[in-house]
Amino acid sequence: MAKLLVTGGAGYVGSHALRALLHAGHEAVVVDDLRAGHADACKGAPLVPLDVADRAGLARVFAEHGPFDGVLHFAASISVPESVARPLDYYRNNVEASQVLIEAAVANRVGAFVLSSTAAVYGSPEKQPISEDAPLAPESPYGASKAMVERLLADVRAAHGLPWMALRYFNASGADPAGGLGERHDPESHLIPLALEAAAGLRPRLSLYGTDYATPDGTCVRDYVHVTDLAEAHLRSLELLLAGDPGGAFNLGSGRGHSIREVVAVVEHVTRRKVPVAAAGRRPGDPAVLVADASRFRARSGWSARLSDLETIVATAWDWLRRWRGL
Repeated sequence: MAKLLVTGGAGYVGSHALRALLHAGHEAVVVDDLRAGHADACKGAPLVPLDVADRAGLARVFAEHGPFDGVLHFAASISVPESVARPLDYYRNNVEASQVLIEAAVANRVGAFVLSSTAAVYGSPEKQPISEDAPLAPESPYGASKAMVERLLADVRAAHGLPWMALRYFNASGADPAGGLGERHDPESHLIPLALEAAAGLRPRLSLYGTDYATPDGTCVRDYVHVTDLAEAHLRSLELLLAGDPGGAFNLGSGRGHSIREVVAVVEHVTRRKVPVAAAGRRPGDPAVLVADASRFRARSGWSARLSDLETIVATAWDWLRRWRGL
């Protein structure tokens, strides 16, 4: 059993990973400022309401709750369009805060550091699916901020020996099939919950941001990976690092791409309701196609995206939405 610090553990992916860690028998303490997270998502672990960038507060957490065997770092700002409009916020929240956390991990001799990263570090690669050998060419401050933290971790390992893994998610989606956890951003910006809310009549329509991409139906193509699969990947990453794995950066995805219109069709099939849609202009920082080659992580860990077929993703997200909103 390991004792862990989970930053952003009250958020969407962080809370699902927290549940997986606790079910595996590990002990965890959550640090989350609750700007985007929800305290009730941390059941089974103590929550310290704190901004990760608060150096003195973080030192108290390590002193009062440690020592920690590992850190899993989910706390970050995550919206690509928002990062284009507010880059200073993203470099502060994602890079500066991460540096404070990494300094604390080094000072306290943490044995494993797992970073929640993103496919946005790649920008718009010519070759699909995308492997980890693709050059990093982020097209948004969000992607650039995550690439910077990955570089920081690589340099810190070389200088101080901190073992790390960065997990580059493609499109996190779905909800825990066991219930009680799901996606509830405010405001919501992710396609599947937006489409489900439109189907449920909770919003007037779903905006299609770009219908003229060089894709079969003109809408963006993305690789959707179930959040429960992501949670399992974090658990395996942590345990690999603690066992002496050399670490590094890895893609997490299903290896299958779906267009926005395809997602809408599956939402209509699962919910048996129509999704009202309206065409809108492209958003800055949105590549046409992003599909993962996750074979490197599968080979290293034995992990697979077992719940990441689109119908399962939508069905679990729909079940969560109905329970949460009382539909």
